[in-house]
Amino acid sequence: MESVAPLILVLGSIILFFIFLYFVPVNLWITALFSGVKVGLFDLVFMRIRKVPPRVVVDSLITATKAGLQISSNELETHYLAGGNVPNVIRALISADKANINLSFKQATAIDLAGRDVFQAVQISVNPKVITTPKVAAVAADGIQLIAVARVTVRASIAQLVGGAGEDTILARVGEGIVSSIGSAKSHKEVLESPDKISKLVLSRGLDAGTAFEILSIDIADVDVGANIGAKLQIDQASADLKVAEARAEERRAMAVALEQEMKAKAQEARAKVIEAEAEIPKAISDAFVKGNLGVMDYYKMQNVQADTGMRQAISGSGQSGATKKE
Repeated sequence: MESVAPLILVLGSIILFFIFLYFVPVNLWITALFSGVKVGLFDLVFMRIRKVPPRVVVDSLITATKAGLQISSNELETHYLAGGNVPNVIRALISADKANINLSFKQATAIDLAGRDVFQAVQISVNPKVITTPKVAAVAADGIQLIAVARVTVRASIAQLVGGAGEDTILARVGEGIVSSIGSAKSHKEVLESPDKISKLVLSRGLDAGTAFEILSIDIADVDVGANIGAKLQIDQASADLKVAEARAEERRAMAVALEQEMKAKAQEARAKVIEAEAEIPKAISDAFVKGNLGVMDYYKMQNVQADTGMRQAISGSGQSGATKKE
């Protein structure tokens, strides 16, 4: 047991030493001291207690100091605790300072906390970015479809990065401008002859208002001729008119058929009334016999007249059929 106690004491001392170095980063303090950065040893300890990595703050302070920027450790620590990317902000500030772009630490941290890459924004402000729009289809006044592709050169606007619209808005506005300019052309040939008119018209509308970018130029990269939309619309309209006419004709035919059936029904009804009236004749003759208004000779004369009439009708009918056969 006596031999184990010194070993435990040594191990405990080593663990306590590393714990001390963790909470008291002496090496970082020495590095900062020789780099000309004023950071207290207790400040580093308090950073460790507040769960702020001292190395991130110290390295960023050294980089900023060597670049000639005046930034305190409290500002960097506050930005880190707010969820910001401290090294990225320092790189952006140095890049902006070298490019003579007016960017303060407050602006840089605000842009970073807004979710934008502030360093990339500075790079785009120095080196403009080219955005290629998707294919935009529009129809000229003569009904011919044109498909255009444009390249938009933009530069980041530092002052509008917070709250400004992004690339999607720029692409949407440019596409809308292309559709409007092509649609206002009387003929698709005008657009094909001078596509630069589209870019000039679109650029003059101030499409970068309220966005995080400044549009430097809009260049039409390609214009293709698409389908004849006007002819297709006319064909579709003619087909629709034909279907409407057919539907109306079918409606009239159905009404005619219904009317024909109605007239047949009325004819049957009239024929039934005639038959019913004819059925009353024998009764009337019988009543005339009973009352003495009709004699036997009168009845025979009536029968002879009916037979004579039937014979004449038969002869007349046979004569017509014979004439028809001779012809």
